[in-house]
Amino acid sequence: MSQVTIDRNEIDIVIAAFRSDLTSFLEEWRPIISRFHLIIVQDPDLKEGLKIPNGFDVDVYTKSDIDKLVSASHASMFSGYACRYFGYLVSKRKYIVSIDDDCSPAKDNNGDVVDIVTQHITNLKTPATPLFFNTLYDPYRKGSDFVRGYPFSLRSGVPCVLSCGLWLNLADFDAPTQSLKPELRNSRYVDAVLTVPKNSLMPMSGINIAFDRETVGPAILPALKLAKEGKVRWETMEDVWCGLVVKVVCDHLQLGVKTGIPYVWRNERGSAIDSLKKEWQGVKLMEELIPFFQTLKLSQDAVTAEDCVMEMAVAIKKGMGSKHPELANAAGNMVEWVKIWKEVGSRVLI
Repeated sequence: MSQVTIDRNEIDIVIAAFRSDLTSFLEEWRPIISRFHLIIVQDPDLKEGLKIPNGFDVDVYTKSDIDKLVSASHASMFSGYACRYFGYLVSKRKYIVSIDDDCSPAKDNNGDVVDIVTQHITNLKTPATPLFFNTLYDPYRKGSDFVRGYPFSLRSGVPCVLSCGLWLNLADFDAPTQSLKPELRNSRYVDAVLTVPKNSLMPMSGINIAFDRETVGPAILPALKLAKEGKVRWETMEDVWCGLVVKVVCDHLQLGVKTGIPYVWRNERGSAIDSLKKEWQGVKLMEELIPFFQTLKLSQDAVTAEDCVMEMAVAIKKGMGSKHPELANAAGNMVEWVKIWKEVGSRVLI
């Protein structure tokens, strides 16, 4: 395997800020992210100014920046955890690495600090294998390869456009699971990454991800808002919905998604029991969403991520919007997101 080159000019680190003092968070991450450009998006509901230590190349975006770019009727798309998507929108670089501000750097089985940027970009710059499953994980990693019986015609793989990292300590369980098992923590660091097979959906977690913004950025979008959505991960579904959308897009466009390393250490935040009532709507909704997305087919006319999102929005509104008003709103947000994405992109080109 050839060594992957990490070009700092290709990468933006996007962080959503839910607390005013980011000093301890950024100091923990300084050895890993200080050489990259940072985009920090402040939650519009956070009134205090941000405290950011010196020594970072950073642009900060606030509610006023969001209001300048988005109409008042759609500004709520970027509230709470969804404010990070504003960072995805204004970035001008090929790759985005995004982490929640309740995460710290993890350590691997050798006790070494995990460099999530290098590992995410390595996942993205090496092919994915969604068309045929390789039982020895990612064949492009050092020390691995394709197993016996793997067709040589498929060994070139497809471009990988989304890397979904994992979590030590507080794993991304849902509120019912964490409430029933309040002491459950993930202490297993599995040094592996694999491709999610084609036609297999997944509940993407936005806690620790990276993606190819140029190729699939328009499909990494804020759309679904629960009626009682809150400020902790248990109380949101925006990233899970986004994962359903982007996986259908990737399958249609013959692109790949990987999951596994890199890990982050996720710190405690919120109460699963308190969040249970807020997330329950989303838990029930998933039982209907999965069959719908499993049968969703896009036309041959959809040749870009933008095309796919627009077709999906029409199908979602028609197929589920009348029964679930929140899904009709999500479909509308998808259309608006593509419009905003194109508008911002045209400004960059001028």
